[in-house]
Amino acid sequence: MAIIMGIDPGSRITGFGVIESEGGELSYLDSGCIRMDDRPLSLRLGQIYQGISEVIAEWHPDYVAVEEVFMSNNAASALKLGQARGAAVVAAVNSGIPVYEYTARQIKKSVVGYGNAEKFQVQEMVVRTLRLSGCPQPDAADALAGAICHATTVGTLIGLSIGGYSNTKGNARGRIY
Repeated sequence: MAIIMGIDPGSRITGFGVIESEGGELSYLDSGCIRMDDRPLSLRLGQIYQGISEVIAEWHPDYVAVEEVFMSNNAASALKLGQARGAAVVAAVNSGIPVYEYTARQIKKSVVGYGNAEKFQVQEMVVRTLRLSGCPQPDAADALAGAICHATTVGTLIGLSIGGYSNTKGNARGRIY
């Protein structure tokens, strides 16, 4: 059994999702969003760190999956996103939890089967995969998708490996910190 936390970082809204993976079965545990107001960025980064730390303290995840930063046309936005992501990663690393990175394309392919899937398709597959009665908030759904991606990636690696999976060596699709 493993508890996996997914994080969808953002400088205004950071989504989180927590699932349990046991024997190939995935179960929903929790999800939500950390919403920031118009405070200076440094204070919002502190909110992200604190919020992620609180979720970690509640659920004690074994792994954290976070989406890699993508370069957009707006460099300032990409830098803010990277800083938000860094605050979330530091919260996990300070708690001793291995952090794995996945590209948006890897997450979409893992959850939907198509790397260019639309946001609504990812949300629908999160609902189906976790057998939810309703659709989570978009940022929370993206975080849950990251957690699902990690669970299926690790499950695939276990199936392919002879000696089992070691979380100290990273994996073919993500990096470990």
